[in-house]
Amino acid sequence: MKYKITSFVFLLLMTASTKAQRSPKKNLPRIAIAGIAIESSTFSPAHTDEAAFHAQYGKDLLKVYPFLSTDSPMLQRAVWIPTLGGHALPGGAVTRKAYESLVNKTLDSLKKHLPYDGLFFDIHGAMSVTGLDDPEGDFIVRIRKVVGTKTIISTSMDLHGNVSWRLAANSDLITCYRMAPHEDAMQTKQRAVENLLQRIESGKGKPKYKAYVSIPILLPGEKTSTRIEPGKTIYAAVAPASVQPGVVDAAIWIGYAWADEPRNHAVVMVTGDDAIAVKREATQLAKRFWDLRNDFVFVAPTGTLEEALTKALASKVHPYFISDSGDNPTAGGAGDVTWTITEILKNPAFAKPDGPSLIYASIPGPELVKKAIAAGVGNAVDGYAGAAVDARFAPPVHLTGTVESIEYGDKDAEVEVVVKVGSVHVIVTQKRKPYHKEIDFTRLGLQPRKADIVVVKIGYLEPELFAMRADWLLALTPGGVDQNLERLPFKRIQRPMFPFDKNMKMPDLSARLVPLSGRLK
Repeated sequence: MKYKITSFVFLLLMTASTKAQRSPKKNLPRIAIAGIAIESSTFSPAHTDEAAFHAQYGKDLLKVYPFLSTDSPMLQRAVWIPTLGGHALPGGAVTRKAYESLVNKTLDSLKKHLPYDGLFFDIHGAMSVTGLDDPEGDFIVRIRKVVGTKTIISTSMDLHGNVSWRLAANSDLITCYRMAPHEDAMQTKQRAVENLLQRIESGKGKPKYKAYVSIPILLPGEKTSTRIEPGKTIYAAVAPASVQPGVVDAAIWIGYAWADEPRNHAVVMVTGDDAIAVKREATQLAKRFWDLRNDFVFVAPTGTLEEALTKALASKVHPYFISDSGDNPTAGGAGDVTWTITEILKNPAFAKPDGPSLIYASIPGPELVKKAIAAGVGNAVDGYAGAAVDARFAPPVHLTGTVESIEYGDKDAEVEVVVKVGSVHVIVTQKRKPYHKEIDFTRLGLQPRKADIVVVKIGYLEPELFAMRADWLLALTPGGVDQNLERLPFKRIQRPMFPFDKNMKMPDLSARLVPLSGRLK
């Protein structure tokens, strides 16, 4: 009898051991995911509502991150609790109602699944909200009240985001992109998560020190691209700084140039366990940035729209790209300023169907889209588009032409119509959409590589457009993200600020240590 009981106990122990091996998640850290992202101009009359964020919840949110796919090793290292994540096209300020709704939904979800060892805070950093300064700082403070200060928060951002003191204080790990255009966006998010996992798995917990340097520089992304100098040199120093002994990560934020808030300026942050190392690296990165401030130039030759069209028409190489930069929807423009397309259609060079072929991308015009659908491909259409949101520079544009194609189902535009007016192929959309990939054009039956001129509402060309261009000029056109910052009505940014104050004195670029999240009062 004694033998039977012992054997039975042995079998129970073996069974329990096997179950434990099959259930490794018992000892894994619990990591939440949250964040809403947008780049929003306070110089645009547009407003962004909740629907624009295309919020994703739970398991659907995990699909956003390839490094957390079902077969990824990283997925197996934690119990993931995705709450709410949303990413809106850049645009105008977010309504307070939309912001509060998204934040409260996030907080409600976080409350349901407490506690957490870590939280991945995935934001852009340049969100503007009506009646609220520093939304990301507000958001993370409210998250802290739910998850507590023991939870390690790793924040991932766009380098065009803004790092306020309270965002820095409530983040334990923080990093941003190192490339503009942002070809390393997903790589950066993965780095933020990897840093978080390593600190938890190693038992080291929060880095002991966070060094912060505020740099009084505010420049547009079109002058700070890492494709050219001095941005190339400045950002080339970030990766080496991040692997110094005692350092966990290093980052430089250019800041967002088209919002009028005190937090909008460049910042350097370095995190780690060695106070001397993090302060040294932060100070060196900041000083290099400051010392090269006068070397920043536009990423492409610039000129007026008239100058751009004259050069494009005279060019012997095609396609000649022109950036309609002032209303760039990838930077926060309303996307419906009609000034540029109006000027193009006035130009007699494009009056006849057999004139130089020009593709214009794009202008929202839901009423014209309806008319085009009713008319059908190959038939005439007459109507107006644009200037429903931003009519400060030109009224709705009158288009009289032929419907060349109609496409349905785009996530942003919903419906796209190509209307040919003279030799100009105008893309008219149900809702605004940025065009930055070749397929954006070819799916509409357009051949941008064979066009004489391609005009896109954009600033610096995204990689695929950049690869297509035979030549390029950045037109300094009007809009909510005007590249000429000095003609925008800034009132609340910190002063003095380069380049607004040309003869400002050397600022104090010594690094300050940010309080750890567990020591905040």
